[in-house]
Amino acid sequence: MNLDLSIFKDYDVRGIYPNQMNGDVAKQIAYAIIRQFHPKTVAICRDMRLSGEEIRNGFVEVFTKLGVNIFDAGLVGTEMQYFIAGTKDYDLVIMISASHNPSEYNGFKMVLKGPIAVTSDSGMYAVRDFIKDGPLPDAPTAGTVVKIDVWADWKAKVMSLIDVSTFKKMNIVVDAGNGMAGKIVEAIFPGLPFELTPLYFEPDGHFPNHTPNPLIAKNNEMLQKTILEKHADVGLTFDGDADRMFLVDDKGRIVSGTITTALLARYILKKFPGEIILYNAICGRIVPKIVAQYGGKSQRVRVGHSYIKTYMRETGAIFAGEHSGHYYHRDFFRAESGILTALMVLSLLGGETKKLSELVDELDVYPASGEINFTTEKIPQIIEAIKTGFTDAASKDELDGMSVWYPTYWFNVRASKTEPVIRLNVEADTKEILDIKTKELMEFMKSMGAIVK
Repeated sequence: MNLDLSIFKDYDVRGIYPNQMNGDVAKQIAYAIIRQFHPKTVAICRDMRLSGEEIRNGFVEVFTKLGVNIFDAGLVGTEMQYFIAGTKDYDLVIMISASHNPSEYNGFKMVLKGPIAVTSDSGMYAVRDFIKDGPLPDAPTAGTVVKIDVWADWKAKVMSLIDVSTFKKMNIVVDAGNGMAGKIVEAIFPGLPFELTPLYFEPDGHFPNHTPNPLIAKNNEMLQKTILEKHADVGLTFDGDADRMFLVDDKGRIVSGTITTALLARYILKKFPGEIILYNAICGRIVPKIVAQYGGKSQRVRVGHSYIKTYMRETGAIFAGEHSGHYYHRDFFRAESGILTALMVLSLLGGETKKLSELVDELDVYPASGEINFTTEKIPQIIEAIKTGFTDAASKDELDGMSVWYPTYWFNVRASKTEPVIRLNVEADTKEILDIKTKELMEFMKSMGAIVK
């Protein structure tokens, strides 16, 4: 069958099942993976998506015919892919998932042992380009398939990074969105002093309640309602493969990635003064302010997990935060772990007399627009217009898209890596300035042919 090469993205492969991504597509890609990486051993993981087993079977059929030994970890979260790649000697680890996308999507990520994420620059596009070369001859001896269970070792690693004595009794609501977070929380929480109210814990690739994407406001409505009904101390929600974590405070308010990053930076620097904290180009100014206040060093970096993991290797940073709910931990293989991040927040709250909402209010000093998405086919023209315009700005940078800085506000415009979408973020000194400038910038985007998504 013809393979739609547009499914190859910067960080992963992702498409709609069955037209773009299915078992036969996995077979074609498997040959290309062998041509690029020549692995002798491959670990395969998957999440709860309905097409995951079919895609897994396609990979296994081709890999074993080519003499590759398969180690099948079964149903896990994406963070376990990094755990496997960081603790085992397998040449390659594949995680079959489409993260937060709706149920009709599926795909996969690849990580080399180390762990080192495979990206467009480090082999993903090379695999794409090898598709045209077709199958390879079978090996004289077929590979084997061995089932592995990493849950206990993974749990031991996560818990080794947390001081359980810091936890106090708290009422917590968790929305797993019928993704992998249900199994993960059920593995971690027993024995901890938390009263847990679970929402949608049963893994179900149909996503009968809502898609596992906390960035869509309506997906959080039941969680917010339940927090208020239960008078809960904190709410947690995750994306489908559970590598992203989002906080909801005791007032039912979604806590931004910027403020969560600042909270965690302060918590970490109190324990480990002088360390380096990374934050992505969309995070707000409170993050470097808090890092400096608590004696750390901060560095603003490009958006994207592969870039951040590279920066962490280069700088030795202990922690990195993104506005999108990804939080990276040096001691967890420089990778995201939704549950480790959640446990750190709960440890932080265990040492506080203040409620989470009070801590949030202390840090919520720079009003922000949140991410505003526009569909457009004119992304290069918009970026160029910003680059050559706004001549009264104090400064501009192209770290990620275009950031434009003024004395009382700043904004960033950057292109999506996966779709014809351009994203606008604005932050200001006051709500009045934010409203005025956001309106002006939205009118500018519309004048360039962009349509609010």
